[in-house]
Amino acid sequence: MTIELKYLAWVSVLTALIWIPYIVNSVTVRGLTDALGYTPHLKPLAPWATRMRAAHYNAVENLVVFATLVLVAHSSGANSALTAFAAMAYFWARVVHLIGYTFAFPWVRTISFLAGFLCQMAIAGQILLGATAR
Repeated sequence: MTIELKYLAWVSVLTALIWIPYIVNSVTVRGLTDALGYTPHLKPLAPWATRMRAAHYNAVENLVVFATLVLVAHSSGANSALTAFAAMAYFWARVVHLIGYTFAFPWVRTISFLAGFLCQMAIAGQILLGATAR
């Protein structure tokens, strides 16, 4: 398994687990029946849980791009030291983004999001530059 695929798996696992803390908060705040039902007027989540939910949505949206790029790089043979580093850095950027967003650390959410985007573009560049060189 390539490093890129390994980090794709780690990013996927991270994204798959993010919902757990904010759903636990939902059950704690609203009670099991309201948290699982369709009650029209729900009690608000804790601010950290609301931010974590938004971070989860952002992670899902960006997983589509990251996974596509990693799979294209893998299938086209565009893997390199750069794509391996970018995949690893992307994973850690997403971890930092989740923490920064959840706990509202100033600038951390934006900088870590930008770092993840640059990792995606590094992989895309490797794919596209490799395609023109062939």
